Amino acid sequence: MGPKSAVVCSIRHGGPPGQSFGRPKLDPDEFAARRQAAETVARDAGQLAQSYLADRRTLKVARKGPQDVVTEADSAVERMIIATLRSGYPGDTFIGEEGGGAVGERCWVIDPIDGTTNFARGLPHWCVSIALVVAGRTEVGVIFDPNADLLYSAQRGSGARCNNTLIQVSGTTEVAGAMVDVGYSSRTGIDDFGTMVTALLQSGVNVTQAGSAALGLARVADGRLDGYAERHLYAWDVLAGMLLVEEAGGCVNEFLAGNSLTTGNETIAATPALYAVLAAMLMMRRA
Repeated sequence: MGPKSAVVCSIRHGGPPGQSFGRPKLDPDEFAARRQAAETVARDAGQLAQSYLADRRTLKVARKGPQDVVTEADSAVERMIIATLRSGYPGDTFIGEEGGGAVGERCWVIDPIDGTTNFARGLPHWCVSIALVVAGRTEVGVIFDPNADLLYSAQRGSGARCNNTLIQVSGTTEVAGAMVDVGYSSRTGIDDFGTMVTALLQSGVNVTQAGSAALGLARVADGRLDGYAERHLYAWDVLAGMLLVEEAGGCVNEFLAGNSLTTGNETIAATPALYAVLAAMLMMRRA
């Protein structure tokens, strides 16, 4: 379980970074170039991943743990993303879900297929997620949903977009009208998960679980969901999506507190009106 972390809303970009290397040393044009590179490679990565589903019966799948699988596509897509970005930015470092990596001042954090269990079963709830962390703060986030052909992209201070159209979180203010995606992590207690879901349902929230944290966060950013919560996730699962939510006018917890870039943390993201409700549900299981 990662450390508790403060709320970060669209009106307050950042805050004290978790693993800091000083002030960012890239200007806005350099950030924009990296964002555009991430958008291009995310689309290519999505197409590569889909090619492995041409005959799903031949897809090689291995099990890492209960309900935790990895496919041959995950590793191939991650290698392609890293090779492409490294060719353009040889001084940057990379952390991928499958291959690990190293933390540096400019670090790409990559989930080649977020929602691998869905992917392996031929379900359309998976995506490619790429984030750029500079000086301990997420500056670029890109998520590509190949099944819906939706490219989500955010650059800190420049808003969030889907297929180049600005997006914003929903205007939902009433708990009884909210829909929240709640993920379950096998690294945390089943009882705690049940407590959180029960509390949300009792408060009138409609709870769903799609099996991809990155997509859940993207859907908070574009207003189709009102919140996302999960007790423990790794940075590659959430950094791109959390920046999308923040830049779309929502609130998120400060995920990168402490050593969370490598160890993970809890995740809370929601509309400004509903964030406190979700945070309270997570606090309830600590009591």
